[in-house]
Amino acid sequence: MRTAQPLPDSLYAETAMAAPETPVFDADARTSIAIIGAGFAGLSAALHLAEMGVDVTVLEANEPGWGASGRNGGQVNPGLKFNPDALLSLFGGDLGARMITRAYGGPDFTFELIRRLGIDCEARQNGTLRAATHGKALDAVCETARQCHAHLMPTRLLDRDAIQAATGTAHYRGALFDPRGGDLHPLKYARGLAAAAMAAGVRIHSGSRVLSVSRNTGGWLLKTSRASLAADKLLVAVNAYADGLWPGLKQSVVPVYSAIVASEPLPDTLAARILPQRPVLYESSHITVYYRLDRQNRLLMGGRGPQRSFAGDTAPVSYLIRHAERLWPEMKDIRWSHAWNGQLAVTPDHLPHVHEPSPDVLLYLGCNGRGVALATTMGQQLASRLVQGKDAAFDLPISPITPMRFHAFWPMGVHTAMLWGRLRDAMGW
Repeated sequence: MRTAQPLPDSLYAETAMAAPETPVFDADARTSIAIIGAGFAGLSAALHLAEMGVDVTVLEANEPGWGASGRNGGQVNPGLKFNPDALLSLFGGDLGARMITRAYGGPDFTFELIRRLGIDCEARQNGTLRAATHGKALDAVCETARQCHAHLMPTRLLDRDAIQAATGTAHYRGALFDPRGGDLHPLKYARGLAAAAMAAGVRIHSGSRVLSVSRNTGGWLLKTSRASLAADKLLVAVNAYADGLWPGLKQSVVPVYSAIVASEPLPDTLAARILPQRPVLYESSHITVYYRLDRQNRLLMGGRGPQRSFAGDTAPVSYLIRHAERLWPEMKDIRWSHAWNGQLAVTPDHLPHVHEPSPDVLLYLGCNGRGVALATTMGQQLASRLVQGKDAAFDLPISPITPMRFHAFWPMGVHTAMLWGRLRDAMGW
């Protein structure tokens, strides 16, 4: 039987405020709505349910923010994997339009929630840059810019000179700037969101892995190693850390590891030249690299790394350090102080998945690397759906669970896809 795991070493774990007290679930209880998973989606849903007057209990295997919510790049980015026109084509004018509004409005929702709750998490809404490294990537960025402009979004296209001024490097051909994006300290945000939910009346229990879920009279029975929780309704929000708890759920996503390396605080002159207006940036490429400067002027570089867990050693992500040195040669003189990784859930269609196997159960996962804003805003929608059912406005498609073929071979598939993607990026394909 697995027990609670300590939070992995990271810059975030070192610099976050103390976690709120979330005791182990050790006495049988009953609740109106049970939530499995205390990441951004589960915590946001719990908060919004409590604000609607609903009795809520959250069971978390480790601690709030232990997974991707407390380890990610800290980028609060708008949108989905697909361009607006593709969403309209795939899902029709009504749902497609609502998906666009919800996904691109996610950062505004998130920053407003942070302000409303008074969460101290180093939040800044200085925009997102989607930067093109080669010609085909630039074509894709220009097309996204055209569609965003057609949908009256406050975005603008930067040419080569403008993106050089915005980043301090001549590496990029152009970029799309979206002022709605920004950044934050993700573990501080997760812990602040947990504290706010508890202040609203939510009960959160850490170290309380749910071992089984079964039908009970009038609802559901969740069993941990110490106690049982009876609930009328259930939300499962475990993202990449799905296990065998719900049939087929684990096999419906690929748990891809993403890694981050952080520098020591940069000298003032260098920090003034790299991303001087402090937007966040992610590269438009087959293998995404993303980065930002935090409030202490540390450079945080993120991307795909080894498909295994690690923390502390920068060797597994040396390619990110080399990439930073190519962008800004002065980085060769800078010490890199922290490195870590964690898993995010990637879906076959690169869209978040919502499943409703019965009217009293919702399952949400698969943010595909855009979870800070998306999971936060969808938490509010999941809460409404749990209370109001199909009468609630809901801005994502609800689909059946579809296990992936050959799921057991996902590490080999991810490794192959990474090698192929890096080759295509190097060749400009």
